Amino acid sequence: MKAVRIHEDGGPEVLRYENVPDPVPADGEVLVELRAASLNHLDVWIRKGLPSVPKPRILGADGAGVIAGTDERVVINPGILRNGRMSIVGETMDGTHAELIAVPSDYVHPIPDGLSFEEAAAFPLVFETAYRMLVTRAQVQPGEWVLVWGIGGGVATASLAIARALGAHVMVTSSSDEKLARAQELGADATVNHATGDVVAAVKEATGGGAHVIVDDVGEATWKRTLDAARPEGRIVVCGATTGPNPPAALHRVWWKQLSILGSTMGLPDDFKGAYDLIAAGKARPVVDRSYPLAEARAAHERLEAGEQLGKVVLTIPA
Repeated sequence: MKAVRIHEDGGPEVLRYENVPDPVPADGEVLVELRAASLNHLDVWIRKGLPSVPKPRILGADGAGVIAGTDERVVINPGILRNGRMSIVGETMDGTHAELIAVPSDYVHPIPDGLSFEEAAAFPLVFETAYRMLVTRAQVQPGEWVLVWGIGGGVATASLAIARALGAHVMVTSSSDEKLARAQELGADATVNHATGDVVAAVKEATGGGAHVIVDDVGEATWKRTLDAARPEGRIVVCGATTGPNPPAALHRVWWKQLSILGSTMGLPDDFKGAYDLIAAGKARPVVDRSYPLAEARAAHERLEAGEQLGKVVLTIPA
């Protein structure tokens, strides 16, 4: 089969579109003929160098296709729980940027009606992550205000979709007015340009005193404003720190406002099911930014790494 693999760490130039052996399903696994796979920042981090990931490695956590030899359309849950430990497709095993993949049969699900292969491949990892943040951890309620930093990325757009599906109001930020306009089309109730505007003042004005829940995966560059933008007894949920993990703690803000700081990582099968059910019911929908043929994975990586996308960058895989 054809696949995109890395043999060493580096930039997009280390991606190789090459022939690799077909996977052989083990007991309890099924073989999926992939038709689409999406990119995540996880793929960029692995490509740049994660010592825990052996090489060569086929990247890609998210994928959709058909059960080999059938017309059954399926999407893969990339968070595989084995013996109480989480494995992620594309990190702890070869991934979806290939024509074929073997995965446990319990982790393939019918593609919800109305979704293309590209849309199906765009939701699993980021929607599962966002669902765990907003529902399992922050327990967002209808009518509450949710602030999402950096609309454009997959987790941010998934957070917007899920929060809206749950009846919450959503305010998003970006340094791009074009992305903010697109976010309003997707249902954002309020927006602010975090490069040119006063985020804290804008949040307090729009929400009537501050956000109930804040999704922050940025870290050092946003942390002070996150603490200031939260209303008293607000919940801040953190799933990453792209600009650095060690901002000044400002603990006086935490205790004085009685804030809850909640960590969240990936998701368990119940989180995937919760996100899946929202999509299957038509209450939330993944956003595809741009599609590239599998052979053009380098260009897809370049777009993702440059932060040009709004939604998911997807690879299409021919039958």
